Amino acid sequence: MSNNKLHERTRAQESSGAIERMYITMRHLFNRGFYKPMGVSGETLREALLLLRPEIYGSIADEKAELEGLLYVMDRLPYGIEECRFINLTSDEGYINSHFKPIIPPKRRRNCYRIDDEQMNIEITRGRSEIYDILTHLTFLFIESHKISKRVIVDEEGTTSRDWVKLEKLVLESKKITQQEREVAITHTANILGRTFSEITGVYNSFSTPERPERFLHIVYWLGKLAIDEQVNNHKRTVSFSPMLRERLGHHIHGEIWANNIKEILYKNNLLDRPIHVISANMHSVMNALFAPNALKTLVNKKDIFEVYEAISQSENTAFRQKVNKEALQKGMIFVEDTSGTNIDVQIFDTKKIDFSKTDLKCDVEKINEEAPVILVMDYAFGEQAYETMDELLKPYIVGENKVHLKVDSVSIMGKAGILEGVKGDIMIPSAHIFEGTADNYPFKNELCKSDLDDNGIDVFEGAMITVLGTSLQNKDILKFFYTSTWNVIGLEMEGAHYQKAIQSASKVRGNIGTDVKVRYAYYASDNPLETGSTLASGGLGTTGVKPTYLITRKILEQIFN
Repeated sequence: MSNNKLHERTRAQESSGAIERMYITMRHLFNRGFYKPMGVSGETLREALLLLRPEIYGSIADEKAELEGLLYVMDRLPYGIEECRFINLTSDEGYINSHFKPIIPPKRRRNCYRIDDEQMNIEITRGRSEIYDILTHLTFLFIESHKISKRVIVDEEGTTSRDWVKLEKLVLESKKITQQEREVAITHTANILGRTFSEITGVYNSFSTPERPERFLHIVYWLGKLAIDEQVNNHKRTVSFSPMLRERLGHHIHGEIWANNIKEILYKNNLLDRPIHVISANMHSVMNALFAPNALKTLVNKKDIFEVYEAISQSENTAFRQKVNKEALQKGMIFVEDTSGTNIDVQIFDTKKIDFSKTDLKCDVEKINEEAPVILVMDYAFGEQAYETMDELLKPYIVGENKVHLKVDSVSIMGKAGILEGVKGDIMIPSAHIFEGTADNYPFKNELCKSDLDDNGIDVFEGAMITVLGTSLQNKDILKFFYTSTWNVIGLEMEGAHYQKAIQSASKVRGNIGTDVKVRYAYYASDNPLETGSTLASGGLGTTGVKPTYLITRKILEQIFN
């Protein structure tokens, strides 16, 4: 074996060990109830993350600040978290009925509450994966904050640099600033972060909000200020976990409430004894595939159907979306907004009420009329939450003293995933899911195959997929190992093995649903983490995701209807 090969392999093994250490440490700190991120207890997390250097966090191990990673993290954490010295992870403990206003991060639906100037509470209702996700992001933030303090503290007494004094003055004045003042502030901030003026100008507006156009300066200032406070005055930041969260975690509390609510709605609408097809997807593609051709006739006559889907998905076309939604609600769709805390909304489609002559899907109308299937679309789960929700959904419904088993004919999972060969927008069809860090694997017969989706101008890949513990922990070395090893891995995502574990145990072990349940899995690529500049931190898919999303959705529906 060449030295190069040996080195490459060792780096992948090192990274794998670092991920394992992070998870063991996070579980230990959770059981302990609190930790100080920049103290001894947080050291293992910091060291493991710096050793790992995940792609999403770019230059985390360099002296210069990481800008794209910072934006990625700030979009997923509550507004104002950089000002808080105490971060408290709680379960759903009734804050929704208080005077505290929920703060919902733009890219992660979770309720957070600013308790006072120093404390932020983050509500955890999606299980362990959510805790791991938040702690990883916080570790990144703390590492970045200490890079700032190292650059601005000039002596043992805690004297700070001229750049810092100037930035502090501007941020604390909190008045509206001119373009000239902004550029002066950016110059000082560039020195503090070890970045160029143009690099900061390039990301500046991505951080801005209408209320706080200079938010980037505020984030840098407060991250630095709390880190300086730690170093000079020993005012340590603390992350804690509420006793109720520690008690409830892993007990499927939210999943059980969510599933029972859905089954009750099916029961009240006399849908419980009909064949049920579960689809895990977004809240628009199934509805649009079924109802857009009729709701938007004039548009459909002028454009190709995929151009219509693209038009519906553009943020300015609210009227199109409202028309389709109205049509769906009139023709048998029941929308179930989540109140359980899972953050998973549901749509139920009663096919008895749908006029299939007005759709453009290939359907066996006789079969549909005879069977009258029910389509149950659930929004995306997050990591381990996929097991909790699917496990609870597939359990029988208790009516009085009777157990009513659901007639689940198929479960289809459609989602976004990272691809290891190919580009954003390509499609992946898994033949097995493998848990990261273990050799636990879930092979299955996928009803979807490459030929179902080929010939559409989009590349389709078939093979095994890794269910990772967190997308923000993957680096090139691990991914290369997945890609070149005999596991034949084509991509990575966070829910597949959890879903399959729940489906297998419900059908083959517990007998909650039939053993002949059909499964379909298909993913479209949101990023290629092996390509620098194509990671999740490089931004969203834009309209690239529209065609693969609808190709998969239409194929799932056509298989159900034939």
